[in-house]
Amino acid sequence: MNSERKTASIFGWLFIATFVFSIPAFFIFYAPVLDKPAYVTGAGADQGTLVGLGAVFEIILIIANVGTATVLYPIIKRQSETGAISYVSARLVEATFIAIGIIAILVMLLLRDDTPRIGNIAIGQVLVGVYDRAFLVGPGFFAGLANGVILGYLMYKSGLVPRGMTMLGLIGGPLVMLSGIAIMLGLTERGGALQGIATIPEFFWELSLGIYCVVKGFKPSPITAGSEPTAAAV
Repeated sequence: MNSERKTASIFGWLFIATFVFSIPAFFIFYAPVLDKPAYVTGAGADQGTLVGLGAVFEIILIIANVGTATVLYPIIKRQSETGAISYVSARLVEATFIAIGIIAILVMLLLRDDTPRIGNIAIGQVLVGVYDRAFLVGPGFFAGLANGVILGYLMYKSGLVPRGMTMLGLIGGPLVMLSGIAIMLGLTERGGALQGIATIPEFFWELSLGIYCVVKGFKPSPITAGSEPTAAAV
């Protein structure tokens, strides 16, 4: 396996890992906290292990997110060093907001034993709100910028993957960003039909990109041959 093929495989598996570790954390492991802010007051069964496992999953998610950018950087910088740095930076910002959400969840677990003496559900509501807004800005906005707009453009210009496939990212990225802005402005609800529809192209772009790179690797391209793109290509 040559260097570019190995890089493509690692890059693809890291993208697949973002699905494996993000979906269960949000929809399963965090359910006792996100659906029931009163959990922090001691209400309900102790689900600390389950929620803690979700936090571990999201820590691995951060590693996978940053890894997709750092692993690809040596290759994609041959197409555009500015674009490659932008992709790494956007992924780091996204990871930062994921980390903020993790901290909010872990604080919920930490306060569960002490908060019953306070008896204020508002503490749980605030922490759930912090997680919700951090998720909205991170995966809900910067993921569209990083994976959809920046990575989609770099992949389109470099030809490392089929250009038709990159259209999913170039369309889906702005849709994710716009839906996030709409939620911030109160024009639609988070988790509503509008946001769900807007995430479909981006979802399939990221999933197909990961699978393609694992199965096929990168397509032959001037930058995989180690040469810089021509001025016309840029």
